[in-house]
This record gives sequence, C-alpha cells and structure tokens, in this order.
Amino acid sequence: MCNVVRVTQRALSHRLLSQSRSISSHSRSSTMASGLAGDIISSGGDLNSTNAARLVGEIEPDLAYLGRTLAIPAVEDDSEVRSAYRPFLLGCETANNDWIAQLELSTAMKMAEDEMKRTDRLKILVLYGSMRSRSYSRLLAFEAARILFRLGCDVRIFNPAGLPVKDDVQHDHPKVQELRSLSKWSDGHVWVSPEQHGNLTAVFKNQIDWIPLSTGSVRPTQGRTLAIAQVSGGSQSFNTVNSLRVLGRWMRMFTIPNQSSIPKAYTQFTDADAAKGGSRLMPSGNRDRLVDCMEELVKYTIIMRPHFELFGDRFSERTERIGKREREEQRLREQKMLFASEDNARAVNSSDVVNGVDINGI
Repeated sequence: MCNVVRVTQRALSHRLLSQSRSISSHSRSSTMASGLAGDIISSGGDLNSTNAARLVGEIEPDLAYLGRTLAIPAVEDDSEVRSAYRPFLLGCETANNDWIAQLELSTAMKMAEDEMKRTDRLKILVLYGSMRSRSYSRLLAFEAARILFRLGCDVRIFNPAGLPVKDDVQHDHPKVQELRSLSKWSDGHVWVSPEQHGNLTAVFKNQIDWIPLSTGSVRPTQGRTLAIAQVSGGSQSFNTVNSLRVLGRWMRMFTIPNQSSIPKAYTQFTDADAAKGGSRLMPSGNRDRLVDCMEELVKYTIIMRPHFELFGDRFSERTERIGKREREEQRLREQKMLFASEDNARAVNSSDVVNGVDINGI
C-alpha cells in the first residue's frame, strides 16, 4: 500500500533514544550553567544571554508515530486534483522508503490527526517563482509539499506557466481565476522564490500581484498562515525571504518565525536521473531547516485556523462597515422621500382642483 510507510522501526527508535540522551545531557549542562549565569546577570553580565529566556519543557517523541503517514491515499484522493496539483508525488516504492518517510514528526502528526478528526485536513497552497526546466525553487517546493503531504495536508501546487503579466484587464483569465480560487480555498501558503539580482523574481511577484487584498467582502489571503523559503545561486542570502516576509504582512498573512534559505542550490539537489526519483534535496542542515519550517507551519495553522474570523475582526473595518450601512440607510430614506414628493406632485396634477377651486363646478 502506498499510504503505509515501511521504515526500520528499530533504527528509528535507536536514533530517537540517542537524541533523547543527548538532550538530557544538554539539559543538565544548561541547568548548571544557568546557576553560574545567575551570578553573571546579578553582577551586570550580558542580559541578552539565553538565561534571560523563558523556561520551557521538552516534548518527548511518540514512538507510536514512527513510520506512519497521514497522506491522502490514492484511492481516496480526487483524481483531477491529484493530476493537476500534486506533481510532487513519488512512486509507491520510493515514497515508502524515502527520507521524508523516516522523519520523526510525531508532535505535529498527532496535532494534525486530531484536527482531521474534528474538522478536515489543512489546505495548503504552494507557490514557486521560476519556470526553468530545472527550477530549484520548484524542486524545493516539491520537497516542502511532500513533507506537508505526509503530515496529512491537502497540498496543491500552482503552476505559474501561462499566468499573464499583471494588468487591469485580464481578471477573467483562466489562470488568474485559478490562482485566486486556490488562495480562497487555502488555510495557509508556502512561498518559494529564487533570488535574482538580490531579490525575488518577477515570476513570483506576478503571482502575488494577481491576488487582490479583497474581492468584494472576501479577502483571499487575510488571516492565513505563511511559510517562506528561497534558493540562491551563490552564497547564503536572506534578501528574498525578507521581501517575502514583507509581502506576507502586506497581504495580511501570519508568517511563521522560521524560514528556509538554500545557498548554491545547484549543489544541493541530486541529478534528475538519480535514484529515489531524482532531483531530491540532499542531507544537510538546510534540509533539516526546511523540515522545521513545514512542521512549524502545520502547528501554527492548526492553532490559528479555528480563530480565522477573530483575526479578521478589526476596529477600523467595523467602523467602516457601520459608516457604509448608515450612508446606505440615509440614501434609502432620501430616495423614499423623493418618491413620496413625486407621488404627491402627480396626485395634484391629476386632480380637478386648481388653487383650491374645483374646476368641474365652474
């Protein structure tokens, strides 16, 4: 079965046990260090140290979720959606033994499973910013989508090919309508853009420009969560993710704190004809950070989705609605008075009385 991930339970359990021991050892060291740091702080030490941070507990991994997946089974998936919006899917054998299948994501997976029982799957739209035949932003978007798909999300990737350059004429263009419908459908977004000339690409920005802040009473992006990532041809940069973060704020979205930046992207992916599907992100701290971002996106979206209407409730907009309603009521009153005046005039003109004298009696 494609929806059953076959991984070595013993190997994963051993890895988690080793990590737990390492974390425990680190915690003991941190506790000892905090005692020493207390003296430093009281004597005018560095207040920006981690000792000023809030104490938090540790969440232990749930071994029952090792090797599990919440991905939509092929037999339950919409065939048209799967064909049009899930180009990231791998073959059964590859997916079952893939590095994503071996990730320890028990906390986010438990949250997603509970959310699916209460309502439905998280709906995530993924956008990328290049139409090259070997687009690294697209390859990174595919990897992000695979992680989210395993976490039970309904993931859909928009293909920007054929989307016209933004103008004020082609609002009814099929690709424009498709993009806007997907944004309206979504609970959260993932934005991945290459960095070109020190910033995001025109291909990516064009997609955001076609998504309006409002369509009638509907705001296609307001209140949604957002994860951001970039790929660079040179050394690591954060120009593009910084710009994406500004864009997300402007679109009234909640951008997660974490972000992913892949330097020298041409060295970070396997060849197109390599094993396990080819064009896969190779092991590195950069890959781990991408996993962190997708896990964080799922957690934030689950927490915030039930309060979608609350986040869209603003004093300024309530005031604007009240003013608009009052102006409409005033317009209707004036219109009613005008109609009444016209009716009276017609009644006078059609009567047989002139200046109070009945002309029929003359």
